[in-house]
Amino acid sequence: MAYDFTIEELGKCNIKSPLTLSRVHGDFIANYVTDDEYVRLDVRAKLGKQESLERKMVFEAAGPRETIYFSPQHVHAGIVSCGGLCPGINDVIRAIVRCLWFRYGVRRITGIRYGYKGFLPEYRFGTKELNPDVVDDIHKLGGTVLGSARGGGKEVSKIVDAMEQLNLNMLFTIGGDGTQKGALDIAEEIGRRKLKIANIGIPKTVDNDFSFIQKSFGFDTAVDKAVEVVAAAHMEAHSQINGIGLVKVMGRESGFIAAHTALASHEVNFVLIPEIPFELDGPNGFLRHLEERLRNSRHAVIIIAEGAMQDQLIKEVKTDAGGNIKMADVGTYIRDRITEYFDDKGMEINLKYIDPSYQIRSAQANPGDSIYCERLGNAAAHAAMAGKTKCVIGLVNNEFVHLPMKAVVSQRSHVDPEGNLWRDTIDATHQPILMVNNPMGAIFQTDEKDIAPN
Repeated sequence: MAYDFTIEELGKCNIKSPLTLSRVHGDFIANYVTDDEYVRLDVRAKLGKQESLERKMVFEAAGPRETIYFSPQHVHAGIVSCGGLCPGINDVIRAIVRCLWFRYGVRRITGIRYGYKGFLPEYRFGTKELNPDVVDDIHKLGGTVLGSARGGGKEVSKIVDAMEQLNLNMLFTIGGDGTQKGALDIAEEIGRRKLKIANIGIPKTVDNDFSFIQKSFGFDTAVDKAVEVVAAAHMEAHSQINGIGLVKVMGRESGFIAAHTALASHEVNFVLIPEIPFELDGPNGFLRHLEERLRNSRHAVIIIAEGAMQDQLIKEVKTDAGGNIKMADVGTYIRDRITEYFDDKGMEINLKYIDPSYQIRSAQANPGDSIYCERLGNAAAHAAMAGKTKCVIGLVNNEFVHLPMKAVVSQRSHVDPEGNLWRDTIDATHQPILMVNNPMGAIFQTDEKDIAPN
């Protein structure tokens, strides 16, 4: 599928930026970024093959421009955080506020409380004034100082009405797939009303499943915390007769947290994720392989992503306020099936099941994520001041870029069953490549999946 990575702008930038940077290299002064600096999506190359690049095929580099669209003294910026919690939200808020305040001289920055619902008059949540004194220490906290909520994003007309009443010039939306889809709808309504309001998204999902973006903030912290849980599960399992540690981690459609946790911990024997089909029963099913592991090693550690097996477990599709499918609890299901299997075998096991999801989501960002969030927030502020809109900030090939919202929300990123991440996960766990009794059936299933490279 062909994508257009061109970034929309509110108009021509005619205002000299208050940032004192350089146009030249070699003078030991940080440089402005120009609109003709781009980053490629695919850095791989084949010898002898020449490729012609068009503007729509490359990402615009993020960073401060020499001329900007908005006059800083006239700017009223809004910041909203939506959806579930994620490590690093406060770090992003802090970075945006401090960059606007200290670098550009913006003095009106408003926090919208409890997601998009904060714009809706019937909730009467009010707003929160943001300045350096308010945000200086919030990076030491988990969660979000603005509060968060799912839903409300479909009330596009009411939201834009509220933005007009607040006289906002720019809106920073911190949230996941549903949030950025809502932000795109809001931006479209802003365009229909011919308003000059920049809409910049900062993608938030611990699942790390945004298309094109190398890594979403909060992911490193999630893996960090999950590794701690796996260490505890391993100790419990190793200390018991036929001990089993079963850990459920986040990952609605993508198993990135599960795979990375297994690689980081070195103590996981089975990783079960949505992208890789597996069966529980039969001679090549998971339960049979778990039994073999216990008979040989007397203990086992299993990580399962929350989205695994949902095609088998969900009997009636229901959605939450944010439009996400309500999932069955695969962790407790697998726990009960394991218990039943070994009861029928008359084989003693000691199973400990741990679901640390909310503990992980509410954690303070680790140093790696805190650095990443600081840079994302700065890049978002620079983009908005330059009049960029309908875009999100992300990392592509270790470069910060502007990505069109439309492209980012068009599909999800998944673990590639034939890619190097899953290959290395198999090497780390020594689990079978496929735990199915009909391999050709499994191949047919995965052929239809939308797999992003990793």
